[in-house]
Amino acid sequence: MNVLRLVPLSAAMVSALLIGCASLEPPESIATAKLESTRGNTVSGEIRFAQMSSGVRVSGQVSGLKPNAEFGFHVHEKGDCSSGDGMSTAGHFNPDGKPHAQHGHAGGHHAGDLPSLKSDASGVAKIDFTTAGISLGKGANSVLDRGLIVHRDPDDYKTQPTGNSGPRSACAVIRKV
Repeated sequence: MNVLRLVPLSAAMVSALLIGCASLEPPESIATAKLESTRGNTVSGEIRFAQMSSGVRVSGQVSGLKPNAEFGFHVHEKGDCSSGDGMSTAGHFNPDGKPHAQHGHAGGHHAGDLPSLKSDASGVAKIDFTTAGISLGKGANSVLDRGLIVHRDPDDYKTQPTGNSGPRSACAVIRKV
């Protein structure tokens, strides 16, 4: 016979449960980007974009990267990966005309400047962050139908307008689900 036991919860346990539930806020809309290698590369992955009340949560995984390294990661103007080298996505997405800089930089940055990817010993980078600089809705900062690029090299956060991150290793178009 199964017996149901009720266990009293402390105030700390109740608080932890409520905080955990708050992080389960349903997204207002979702988009994905399936990264495919550019010519001569092996980088691939899938990134999920979820519009939340606090901004857009960006999460996913990229594989085929050089192990234990850093890579530029940007939203680009055009959702076009047809060129084979990723150049058909044009420049960084920058609707506000700001200089290129590190994501979260106090002086501002391109809307398309995302945190760099950092690979582990197996050449896999996992990401999960929220940004208020982009949206999945209508308006100037919407990244829907724009390009997503993984670069071969780290972003120096200084060189204008690209960050000197080198060639494009993988390309995707951000599509609403």
